[in-house]
Amino acid sequence: MINMAIIGLGGMGVWHLKRLQREQPDIKVIGAYDVREEAKADIVRRGLINYDSPQQIYEDKSIDLVLITTPNDVHKSYAIALLEADKNVICEKPVTLNAAELEEIITVAERSGKLFTIHQNRRWDRDYQTIQKIIADKHLNNPYIIESRVQGSRRGMFGWRAFKPNGGGMVLDWGIHLIDQIMDLVPERVVSVYANLHCIGTKDVDDNFTAILRFEGGLTALVNVSMNCFILQPRWHMCCEDGTAVIEAGWENVGKIVKLADPTELDWDDAIIYTAAGPTRSMLPRPKETTIELPLPEGSRDLKEFYTNVIEVIQGKAKPIVTTAQALRVMKVIDAVFESERIKTAVTTSI
Repeated sequence: MINMAIIGLGGMGVWHLKRLQREQPDIKVIGAYDVREEAKADIVRRGLINYDSPQQIYEDKSIDLVLITTPNDVHKSYAIALLEADKNVICEKPVTLNAAELEEIITVAERSGKLFTIHQNRRWDRDYQTIQKIIADKHLNNPYIIESRVQGSRRGMFGWRAFKPNGGGMVLDWGIHLIDQIMDLVPERVVSVYANLHCIGTKDVDDNFTAILRFEGGLTALVNVSMNCFILQPRWHMCCEDGTAVIEAGWENVGKIVKLADPTELDWDDAIIYTAAGPTRSMLPRPKETTIELPLPEGSRDLKEFYTNVIEVIQGKAKPIVTTAQALRVMKVIDAVFESERIKTAVTTSI
């Protein structure tokens, strides 16, 4: 049995607690710490130990594993203190506010020999697994443009996420997920990053952004998060040499693959089509018989895999699924996103 404590029993902390109690009998949440009085009362109501300070968790020899689910700006300080106290650590995303902070944690983690990992739960989303499977199983080949979007119309950030000192903003909220997915999907180095951030409904932090990542092999990834979009674009749109895949907006994993029926070039005649915008030849519709429509493949991985992996790593039976090396690459891209916005042009890099 692995005994666990949680630092920060807010919305995400409770979400983790419920999943663990429901799905992971080998992990027992013993107690929690939170600075808010209402959270302290909730900890007691749930029958957990209400730690009066983080120091009590550091000193509790019965605790093997600690989950950090606090506002983003204090992730680093808690992580380092826990690792120095000989605890295994899971940190909610974003792991830190920048790559330099994460490098500090990695140094301590390597010295301690303890597990330090990040809860990048969106790697287990159905839509992402579908895109992974399309590429891995060669339903389509050689993607060259991947567009990933999460959009809504609530117009602004809320709670501590609306404040810059806490590490708020959509780049560090949803953007960290989408960029992590892209970096997990494409193993090549990122050679340039261009980003444009907007504060539409929130004064101090970005609530809309677009980032364009170019990889060394030529693939381009577009990542867009918007809280001010009233006509939603697809969740995923992927162009490959032999077809296109689309997953529509929403969380139901609805979409399709349209693929060339015959990879040989189609002989086009000299016909011109007359549209409302005038004549065109290059954009003539492709004859339907030259393509085939395929259903989306379904992924089979379950988010329970994350905590199963954590248990096996602590037991010395496996390596982490979400590694600090992966997280560091993502944070370096995040740094480049903010730098591109600052200088108002693309950042040349090698990540």
